Amino acid sequence: MPINVAVVGLGKMGLSHLAIINALTDFRVVAICDSAALVGGVIAKYGGLNYVSDYEDLLKMPDLQAVVIATPTVAHAPMVRAALERGLHVFCEKPLTLSAADSEGLAALAAERGLVAQVGYHNRFIGTFAEARRLVAAGALGRVSHVLAEAYGPVVLRPTKPTWRGKAGQGGGCLYDYAAHPLNLATWLFGRPEGVTGAVMKRGFSAEVDDEVYATMGFAGGVTGQLSVNWSDASVRKMTTRLSVWGEGGKLYCDRTEMQLFLTGAAPLPDGYGEGWTIRYITDLTPPVSFYLRGEEYSAQLEGFGRAIVAGQGAVENGFAGSADTDAAIEMIRAAAAAGGSEGAITTAAAAPRRAGVLGRVFGR
Repeated sequence: MPINVAVVGLGKMGLSHLAIINALTDFRVVAICDSAALVGGVIAKYGGLNYVSDYEDLLKMPDLQAVVIATPTVAHAPMVRAALERGLHVFCEKPLTLSAADSEGLAALAAERGLVAQVGYHNRFIGTFAEARRLVAAGALGRVSHVLAEAYGPVVLRPTKPTWRGKAGQGGGCLYDYAAHPLNLATWLFGRPEGVTGAVMKRGFSAEVDDEVYATMGFAGGVTGQLSVNWSDASVRKMTTRLSVWGEGGKLYCDRTEMQLFLTGAAPLPDGYGEGWTIRYITDLTPPVSFYLRGEEYSAQLEGFGRAIVAGQGAVENGFAGSADTDAAIEMIRAAAAAGGSEGAITTAAAAPRRAGVLGRVFGR
């Protein structure tokens, strides 16, 4: 039987998730939810879907089994907790919450209830990044010394009236909304950073939040890392995420289209790879999906969510516990930037609204 799911938040990401999950055979969309009645009503009318304006009313639906939450980050913690307490499986957009402690608590609650809890870090479902992780874990580079995680894009190129992404305390800004992706890849490979130094959060066009983020990180085993992210980069057409890893046995570089691996032979050679350069492309590394929209990774992550629910296991990838590592890295960067005086007057996550009143209003990402 299909899994009865509701999509919460009908902004850009919510509509993307709705289009995909509505086409997957593992799911049946039984409701959509958003505080904007005009948006919800139009989608319900022309999409033949059931619109519920209030999140608390949605959670009371007797046949509901799972929710996809695509609201501003500030609303994630109370909304996810409420869903888990109702025994619902949860797919939540990234970052999970504005607090690593909150994310860890939600991970523990999901595990306690035996629920699938997954976060939308879609890069983990891109074959080039997955192959990079496999090779590093297999020791292809030998002892790793350094990782560089980058992301650039033309998101904010002039002063404009901001959406929630440009508002302090809402989970907006380059660090939360953009840098979270390459940070998540770095923590996927090397775990939670042990420390952060030299963090810089710069404003360019945004009035309240950061547009550029740079930081140096330290991971277990002596691995160092650098983060370089700028969402006011007009030189790229769309978001460009890159990962580079140096080790005693060579170097690995990848983005969403190809992976380049250089091996010296100082470490055991993995099957299919020899000394010197090997290039593998996304077309060889990413398996097909049942429904394509935007990129295979967006469908693959929701297919994985469905498989995990059907199998009665934890998240296939991007579980809450791993996402808490990324949230912790974000906190470390903010703290390091504040200590160095480079965070400016950006409001901290502690200033975000409390639980009261959040569940009754749902805004699309």
